[in-house]
Amino acid sequence: MSLTHPVPPIDLARVPGSPVDEELLRSRVDRTLDRFLDRQEAVLATVSPELGPLTGTVRAFLDSGGKRLRPAFCYWGWRGAGGARDDDAAVAACSALELLQASALVHDDLIDRSATRRGLPSVHRRFEALHGEQGWHGDGARFGAASALLLGDLLLAWCDELLWGSGLPLAAVRRAKPVFDLMRTEVMAGQYLDLLEPASAGLAGADREDAIDRARTVVHYKAAKYTVERPLQIGGLLAGADPALTAAYAAFGLPLGEAFQLRDDLLGVFGDPEVTGKPAGDDLREGKRTLLVAEASAACSAGDAGLLDELLGAPDLGDHEVGLLRAAIVRSGAPERVEQRIAALRGEALAALEAAPLVEPEARRVLRRLAGAATARRY
Repeated sequence: MSLTHPVPPIDLARVPGSPVDEELLRSRVDRTLDRFLDRQEAVLATVSPELGPLTGTVRAFLDSGGKRLRPAFCYWGWRGAGGARDDDAAVAACSALELLQASALVHDDLIDRSATRRGLPSVHRRFEALHGEQGWHGDGARFGAASALLLGDLLLAWCDELLWGSGLPLAAVRRAKPVFDLMRTEVMAGQYLDLLEPASAGLAGADREDAIDRARTVVHYKAAKYTVERPLQIGGLLAGADPALTAAYAAFGLPLGEAFQLRDDLLGVFGDPEVTGKPAGDDLREGKRTLLVAEASAACSAGDAGLLDELLGAPDLGDHEVGLLRAAIVRSGAPERVEQRIAALRGEALAALEAAPLVEPEARRVLRRLAGAATARRY
């Protein structure tokens, strides 16, 4: 299986056919976030001028190449339920999901001890560097970790604030808020299960088949529901979607979200740093027990199973060891099986989309394109 020839990543928020007032949705989301951060910057300035690095770091993080995927699905969930094209308040509500995503990524990088995100230093590393540049006393790494933890918490609070303050009628926000809250609980639960997996589960013996089921559970709650299904449903409920449309969004969103995450897992092992924004093989260094790894473990030879057990997540994993792990995964046939599952899930999602009772026909066309972009090969 060839996993070379990287191509530039697809910007999912710039999929043709998604203009709002003749502007791209991403531009609307970006401006909303800029205005929101302007207000928060003013609030923090009244507390202390030393808080400037907080909003400065958030701005840099949000400007560093995020796809705005969740706001895009939320907006087209809104449109599919009959929401107005040019409603700035709806765009603001959708933008709250980007603050939630930023919170999750800041915490995720801290948990994984990732040095980079989107080709730039991760947030805890930024604050560690600030500590060193200022010549402050104490442990710079500890300061960086604590600062990232607090900033992630702040972003989590701000996403709620932006949703409630979006300008939509409170009745509309109340319709969507239970799913918004459920989504946050699900993603935190999925994150914990992801953290638990390498601590509690081996890759050998009878655990191999069970590891596939556990990996799929992590995918569903940490990624699939959070990336597509819940944002679609939140957007739909903001516009007054009925139960039939809300269920149709689930039938489309869950398989598509799983396919998106499986593509991301392949990129995490075989992707080029220019595409992923992270060092090559970073998921292997972090010891992530993804579905790709579970599939490889279930089908590989005894020798390769021992290699996976020994090297996956090992401290100071070098390029040579990463290459050995990649080769073992390819020999197992897992990448081909994951590709087949991505194709099947995409087909399932598109079939559900065709049957969905959407109010706005343009939403079906754009969601079809988003589905293709979210699962396209990018290595």
